Amino acid sequence: MEENNIAEEKELAEQARIRREKLQKLVEAGADPYRITSFPVTADSVAVKSDFTAWEGKTVTVAGRMMSRRVMGKASFSHISDRDGELQIYVTRQDVGEDVYQAYKKDFDIGDILGVEGFVFKTQTGEVSVHVTRLVLLSKALLPLPEKYNGLQNVDTKYRLRHIDLIMNRDVRDTFFKRAKIVRAIRAFLDGRGFIEAETPILLPLEIGADARPFKTHHNALDLDMYLRIETELYLKRLIVGGFEKVYEMGRIFRNEGMDSKHNPEFTTVEIYQAYVDYHAVMDFVEELYRYVAMEACRTLSIEYQGTMLDFGHWEKLTMAEAVKKYSGVDFAEIASDEEARRVAAEKGVELEKGKESKGHILAAFFDAFVEDKLIQPTFIYDYPVEISPLAKRKPDDPTMTERFEYFMMGMEMGNAFSELNDPIDQEKRMAEQALKKRAQGTNAQVDEDFIDALNHGMPPTGGLGLGVDRLVMLLTNSATIRDVLLFPTMKPKK
Repeated sequence: MEENNIAEEKELAEQARIRREKLQKLVEAGADPYRITSFPVTADSVAVKSDFTAWEGKTVTVAGRMMSRRVMGKASFSHISDRDGELQIYVTRQDVGEDVYQAYKKDFDIGDILGVEGFVFKTQTGEVSVHVTRLVLLSKALLPLPEKYNGLQNVDTKYRLRHIDLIMNRDVRDTFFKRAKIVRAIRAFLDGRGFIEAETPILLPLEIGADARPFKTHHNALDLDMYLRIETELYLKRLIVGGFEKVYEMGRIFRNEGMDSKHNPEFTTVEIYQAYVDYHAVMDFVEELYRYVAMEACRTLSIEYQGTMLDFGHWEKLTMAEAVKKYSGVDFAEIASDEEARRVAAEKGVELEKGKESKGHILAAFFDAFVEDKLIQPTFIYDYPVEISPLAKRKPDDPTMTERFEYFMMGMEMGNAFSELNDPIDQEKRMAEQALKKRAQGTNAQVDEDFIDALNHGMPPTGGLGLGVDRLVMLLTNSATIRDVLLFPTMKPKK
C-alpha cells in the first residue's frame, strides 16, 4: 500500500510539473489565463439543451471546466461542465485560428476552465452543442482530476477534498443544491407565518449546566475564557421576554463530543419560539413544517430513505411511558418508587449512569434501550420526566413530568420541543441543580443569571422547538451519513 501511495505521489508530481511548463509557455506567448478578470456568460448548459429551438443558430457565451477532449485533426470536441450540467463544444482550426487551436490541443488540459463563444447547433448524432468561434483559457488547472471512470473512490478523500468530489460527482453537487432548497423552504415557512429571524451570540462568557460539552476558547482583549454555544435557546427566550412573540434562529451549534454517522461537532439547527402556545400546538406546527418542506424539496410526502418509505403525511403520538410499555412490556405507571424502578432496570439489564437512578432517569434509560431505534415512521414521543427536562414546564396534573416532546424518524431524534418553563423560581432551582452536578464532574458550569433576570421580568407562556437541519437534509436527500450533507465535515488533519 505504501509503495502504491509513493508511486501515485510521484505520478502526481510529474503531471503537475508538465502542467506548470504548459502554463509558462502560455505566459510567454502572452496568454496568461490568470490575468483575465471576467468573462460575461449569456447562457448555461441546461438552458441551451432544454430549449434548443429557442437557441438554435444563436450566438452564446458559455463557460465551464473542460471534462473531456476528442482531438480529430482539424476539428475536435470537448465537454465543459458548468453549475448545472455539461455541454459539448465543437472546436475547429478554421474558426478559432491556428495558434489557439494548437494551444487547445497541446497546452490545455482536462480540468482547465474555458470561456467559449459560438453558435448553437446539433451534431449528426443529435447532441446539442456550441460551434466555437472564440475560445479563451480562463484558468489553468495545475493539478489533474481523478481518472473519469473510476472517479474519486476513497471516502476519506471525498470529504477532505470536497472541491474535487463536487467536480467529479454531480449527484454530490445535487445533494447540496437540494440542501439549499430545504433551508430556503424552512425560512419561507417561518417567514410566511410571521416569525422574525434573529442572530444571537456564538461566543458565550459562561458554561451552562446543560449535558452537552462545549468548546472552550480565550478572549485575549478581555482576558476571559469563553465557550462556543451549544444551543441558541436562552438568548431567543430573552427576545420573547422583549416582545418578539414569534422568533427563530438558524445557525451553527458546537458540541465537543463524539462523531459518528449522525453526529458532527459543529452542526446546524433552527430553534423556534412562539408566545401563547403550548407543546400540543408545536406538534401541529412540526407536522405542517415537514409537509411543507418535503413538498418544496421533493414534491411528495412519501420519502424514500435507505430503502424505507417514510410517510410525512402520518405521525404517530405516544407518551414516553406508553412507548416504553409498547416496546419493553414495562408499565412505569405501575412503578411507585425509585427503588422499584431500579429493581426493574436490573431485571431487564438496563444499565444506569451514576447519579441518574431516579424513576424519571430510569424511564429515559428504558426508552434509549428499548424504543428509540424502533421509531422508523414519523413519531412524536411526549411527556418527559422532569429530571431530563430542565427547561420544560411541568405538567399541571403530574409535576414529575414535563410538557416536552421529541420526534423521531428512522430511529433518529429529529427535534425537541417544550411548553417552555417561564417560572423564574423553578427555573433557577433546576439550573442550579444541573450546574452543581456538572461541576461535580469537573466542569465550570454556572447558572445563567442574565437569563434568570429576563424570566423575572415576565415571559409569556411559550412553545419552543429545536430541530436538526442536517438530519432533515439526510432524510430528504437519502444520505446515509451526516458527513454526506455537510460540505466540509470535521476531519482530523493529515500528518
